[in-house]
Amino acid sequence: MAKIKTSKKASSIDMTAMCDVAFLLLTFFILTATAKVPEPINVDTPSSTVKNKINENGLVTITVGKGEGNVFFDIKGRELREKTLELMGNEYKVAFSDEEKKQFALMESFGVPIESLSAIIKMKSSERNKPGTQTGVPFDSINHQLKDWIYKARQANIEIGNDKELNFAIKGDSKLGYPKIKKIMDILQDQDINTFDLVTGLRGKDY
Repeated sequence: MAKIKTSKKASSIDMTAMCDVAFLLLTFFILTATAKVPEPINVDTPSSTVKNKINENGLVTITVGKGEGNVFFDIKGRELREKTLELMGNEYKVAFSDEEKKQFALMESFGVPIESLSAIIKMKSSERNKPGTQTGVPFDSINHQLKDWIYKARQANIEIGNDKELNFAIKGDSKLGYPKIKKIMDILQDQDINTFDLVTGLRGKDY
């Protein structure tokens, strides 16, 4: 008896459902991701194997670049930023509008004398982050604005009703000389801030 041959068809898998899931996941990650805030100064931090993450609640970061000056100041928390700016404006007799205070609260770190801060606030992020636009917060013995920013940030933290002390971190370039970092540490210790973090970059363990 003759055998009946059946035609063989190539098997196929419907990938429609898999594509839908992939696009849903992609959309989820895009919508929930936090964009990295651009910084006005690039710092190559020293390498370290320590994995401890700094608590960003009430964090004040002092970034120190390689050039002359090049000290930048950043405060986490919109309300805290606005209050600190208000106190600094009163201290240095520099008036800031309500709109400028709101914009300052949304800014990244800054590095200019307070007299020039209003002009920086009005710039777009791409403009203020151009190299050379910001020369650094003054921190010498004559013009000690960095010291005042630290003091006013702590005062603002109390006035807005925060129970916890501010956290401080120093972010310095790996090729930076120790004396400059020492000056920043001295400014903190002069205000009885003896506990602070040093920001480093993660590297693999040495074997």
